[in-house]
Formats: sequence, C-alpha cells, structure tokens
Amino acid sequence: MHRGIIFCFILLGIALSSCNKDTPEPANQPAPSSDNTYSYLALGDSYTIGESVPATDQWGMQLADLLRKEGVEISNPVTIARTGWTTSQLAGAIAEADLKPTFDLVSLLIGVNNQYRGQPLSTYRTEFTQLLNTSIRLAKGDPKRVLVLSIPDWGATPFGRNQDREQIAAEIDAFNAVAKEVAQKAGVEFINITPLSRTLAPDLSYIASDGLHYSGKMHREWALLALPKAKDILK
Repeated sequence: MHRGIIFCFILLGIALSSCNKDTPEPANQPAPSSDNTYSYLALGDSYTIGESVPATDQWGMQLADLLRKEGVEISNPVTIARTGWTTSQLAGAIAEADLKPTFDLVSLLIGVNNQYRGQPLSTYRTEFTQLLNTSIRLAKGDPKRVLVLSIPDWGATPFGRNQDREQIAAEIDAFNAVAKEVAQKAGVEFINITPLSRTLAPDLSYIASDGLHYSGKMHREWALLALPKAKDILK
C-alpha cells in the first residue's frame, strides 16, 4: 500500500478526531499537592497518549502507579501527546501549554512520525535536541530528572505485515541512534524499549485492537523497564 494511503489510515482511520484539530489541546497543570508528592510530565505521540487503550493503561500512568506501589508519592502525569505528532508538532504543543519548569520527572518519547513521513535525520536531530533541552528546562533544569524512551518498531505489528519491515526497522534504528546520542551527550538516561516492541509483537495480547498500536500489556512492559530509573531519580 502506498505510504501516503497508510499515513491517512493511521491519522484518519485510527484517530480521526485528532487529525481535525490543528490547535494543540491545553495541558492540565499539576494539581496542588503536598511537598512530599512528586510531579511528572509525559511528552510524546501515540505511544505516550496510549492510542486505542484506556487512559489508565498509558505507560506513564502505569509508571506512576508502579512508583506509588514502591512507596514513591507521585501524581499522575501531566501528558502532552497526540497520535500523529512529529517533533515539531510536539514542540508547538509544549509552547502552547506554557508549563512551569517545576516537574520532578519528565519523559520524552517522540520520532515515529518523523520516520514515517520520511523526514531527514538531520531535521530530527535538530528538533529532538531542542525538545530535550525543553524537557530539561521543565525538569527544574536537571538532566538527571529526564527519561528518553526509544521509538517502538511499528513495522513488527500486524499492520506492518505487508510493509518492508527490514527498511522500517533500519530507519527506526537510525532515529533511535540519534536520540540515544543526543540524550547521552546531555546527561539524560536513554531507555531502549524497541526490542520489546519487536520480540513481543507476535503475541497479539501486546497489540491494541487497531493492529498498529500497543495494548496496555505492552505499555506495562515499558513502564516496568522505566521503573528502576524513575525510582532512582525520585529517591
């Protein structure tokens, strides 16, 4: 199927309501909390918003729940994410939200739509670097409070069955290499969830009903992978 047709399916067939909104939705600021409650900001695209799963199944929501079970008092994440967003669209939404730089934990997972749309790595490098700098600023200026997650490999899903999976995997790896390099240079932790998206995808219990995104079960695996680093940040 032509890439343009597939792209329309992703943005129209799966998330029609999102595609008809050009203005980013305002993010909810953290509710007032005690000095002992940490705040969390989750930035990204469909993998952060949890396309095709309930909000409670989002990996960021599950991470917060896991942290609370470990005795870490943390609020549910303030989430700025939408299906189909590229790095530039996420940057615009963050600017629109006008957030205060007071978050104890910030996660960033972005880039699959840059890859899908065939945008150059050089553009991704520039825009991802800017997003990471913004994430650090919002995390009280501390890079140690930021987590970057790698881009999952959508080519391994049932939706990618008739695509060139080797090419998709190679492109995803190239984008992730840039994200890892930029994160490490900034002193930010990089968490590689891509292998999970490949090895677990044949088990359909890890795939959302649309055949393209991931179920709450997969989101939990991502949260579990991020949990030790998040605990270390908030200890």
